[in-house]
Amino acid sequence: MSVSPAGAALDVPASRGDRPARRRRRSERVGWLFILPATAHLALFALVPIIFSLYLSFHEWSSPSFLSAPFVGLDNYRSLLGDDPFWHAMWNTAYYTLLSVPIGMAVSLALAVLVNQKLRGMNVFRAIFFMPVITSWVAVSVIWITLLSPDAGLVNYMFELLHLPKQSWLDDPNAAMFAIVLINTWKTAGFSMVIWLAGLQAVPPELMEAASIDGAGKWRQFWHVTLPLLAPTTIFLVITGVIGGFQVFTPMYVITEGGPLGATDVAVYHIYQRAFQEFSMGYASAQAWVLFAVIFLVTLLQLWFIRRRGESNLV
Repeated sequence: MSVSPAGAALDVPASRGDRPARRRRRSERVGWLFILPATAHLALFALVPIIFSLYLSFHEWSSPSFLSAPFVGLDNYRSLLGDDPFWHAMWNTAYYTLLSVPIGMAVSLALAVLVNQKLRGMNVFRAIFFMPVITSWVAVSVIWITLLSPDAGLVNYMFELLHLPKQSWLDDPNAAMFAIVLINTWKTAGFSMVIWLAGLQAVPPELMEAASIDGAGKWRQFWHVTLPLLAPTTIFLVITGVIGGFQVFTPMYVITEGGPLGATDVAVYHIYQRAFQEFSMGYASAQAWVLFAVIFLVTLLQLWFIRRRGESNLV
């Protein structure tokens, strides 16, 4: 008779011990329900197109019907080896990246140092410098087309006031890419400025005070104390800047249309022309995957170089 009450008593702690587990499982289910819309959106509009483009890269697809997309194997990729216009676009992309990343980082760092001052109204200047970031690329491109007009542009008008010769910014093959780089720097410097600013504000003031006591001036403090401590920020901006540089499209599409004489024909714009003007979707997909491979390899190379340099510094 005493066994069953004891057994019942032993069941009570077990049931109470299950309550946290049930509550935890319920919380996990609620969490999955919250991320379900974002996951479905990512799968539908990112994962499915990626897989479909890989499928297309092995087919010759020029119409909406799957029946008219014969399997061609690696022919699209073999054709790329001798496609001089595509590699010319890749070279233009690399050239644009090599110009835009260091110039953009230098300008944004200067802005970050400027707005890091503890002065009244500095938040207003931070907002002003950040405004181009949230402005539509199309609107920015149209504005700069007007500003860089050879005859009625404000930039050439300022050149005249300074007794400098007028420039055909967007019509000269030697100047068009540099003009696009300057436009991109003006457009995106505010974003990098915010990242730099976060890094600057994380620098311990005690180190700056110690360097000042040791007799280091402002420039030496910045070069020998601040800049080394900004290494993680620098690495982040370099990697994301290179990835963004290889994916540039909108200014070339709106401002120069790949011209003049193909001087601003970059990889993404070239792929767009192949896909949506020549309707060679399979070949364009192969080009897109080659571009992805180049970006992936360049990113791995940067990470390897950064890790190797960090290990050598430790030694």
